[in-house]
Amino acid sequence: MKNEQIPKDKNKENQSNTSNDRLKIIKSHYFLEKLYDYMSQKKTLEIVKYNKKLLNILNLSIEDYKVYSATFTPIEIEIIASKNIFGKFINIINEDDELYYHIYFNDNIEEIKKKYETKEEDKVNKIKIIIDYQVRSFENLFLWCDCIESINFKKFYRNNIYNMYCMFSGCSSLKIINLSNFNTNSVTDISGMFYKCSSLKEINLSNFNTNNVTDMSCMFYKCSSIIELNIPNFNTDKVIDMNRMFSDCSSLKKLNISNFNTNNVTNMSEMFSGCSSLIELNLSNFNTNNVTDMSGMFSYCQSLKEINISSFNTDNLTNMKSLFDGCETIKELNLSNFNNNVIDMSYIFADCRILKEISLSNFNTNNVTNMNGMFYGCSSLKELNLSNFNTNNVTNMNGMFYDCSSLKQINLSNFNINNNTMMKAMLYGCSNDLKNKIISENKNIKDEAFENSLFI
Repeated sequence: MKNEQIPKDKNKENQSNTSNDRLKIIKSHYFLEKLYDYMSQKKTLEIVKYNKKLLNILNLSIEDYKVYSATFTPIEIEIIASKNIFGKFINIINEDDELYYHIYFNDNIEEIKKKYETKEEDKVNKIKIIIDYQVRSFENLFLWCDCIESINFKKFYRNNIYNMYCMFSGCSSLKIINLSNFNTNSVTDISGMFYKCSSLKEINLSNFNTNNVTDMSCMFYKCSSIIELNIPNFNTDKVIDMNRMFSDCSSLKKLNISNFNTNNVTNMSEMFSGCSSLIELNLSNFNTNNVTDMSGMFSYCQSLKEINISSFNTDNLTNMKSLFDGCETIKELNLSNFNNNVIDMSYIFADCRILKEISLSNFNTNNVTNMNGMFYGCSSLKELNLSNFNTNNVTNMNGMFYDCSSLKQINLSNFNINNNTMMKAMLYGCSNDLKNKIISENKNIKDEAFENSLFI
């Protein structure tokens, strides 16, 4: 416990014996022991009786006492499994000499025997866990506990837990989780928190305090059974990483993130990738000034009919690979506001099969080296204006217009193409008329550009 947590005595003239007593208590951790002993026997945080002598010696008010009491209160968790299995609750000292806990809960007797002394009668389907005040990190707490069906945090008054990284990750059988008593006031990392909780259909996060969170990456990644997520209370002011936050939430139909503050976010790669049931998405409040990576951000959002990203600032963007890859139901995209320093544009519009119109008038391609499969499978596009494209640094154009079967007009005369430019199947599947027109305009186009061949 840090000395600065103990309120200083304002009246220095009258400290004398009281000050000495307080010093002794702090040094001997008597205060911690007393608080812990006291709170471990209480059922609630309500202060009915308290040790006046202890408060006087430490110069604490009842309010201070409540705060400290909350910090040292044990956390009580009840876990129910889908069948009788082996449950082990172990504490571990990590490489930073910090104590944390991990629940080992599965039915692989051979695997458990390698690590712990286990008997057949040790099988249970329900265990109760008490986590004491020394533990401040819940990193990997239930990692890969794939037999757990229900987790109930019966008591959670503590406010000093700072890490919940991958806390429930891999709990693929988890159907019920009670987080109503959760205290996340001090938490900074909730990345991967519910990763692969594929049986969860709903999560109530209404009481979550995310004021101090900086990392939300992969938070709901592969939560494939969740239909709706309502997180209007999420404070994202300090968040830097949202990579794969909702990725592969394949059943998700409704997502309200209208309150998100993304001012400090730098990574949005695959943020909504694989949200194949998502019908609409309001991103009008998104500030993308600091975002450098949007690769795969909307890839395989197969039910989204429109995406309005007219407010996006892409000045610092360097990677937009597969940005709209597999967005099969989008008919129109306006990216006229996009001005960027992107290096990789491969597969950015791949398999946007009913996309009929796209505005790329302000696209800055000066630094792009890879345009591989950029318009691959855009079979409804009839014309493309790429007159502003600078391809001086592009080395890979493989499959760039592959199977753009409706394309009637495209001018590549400004394209800088040389013998080192890769162009396998670049124009395969385009009409013969277009092929003849392109050959007449650009003599450097090789025969391999029109042949169906494997490319990457």
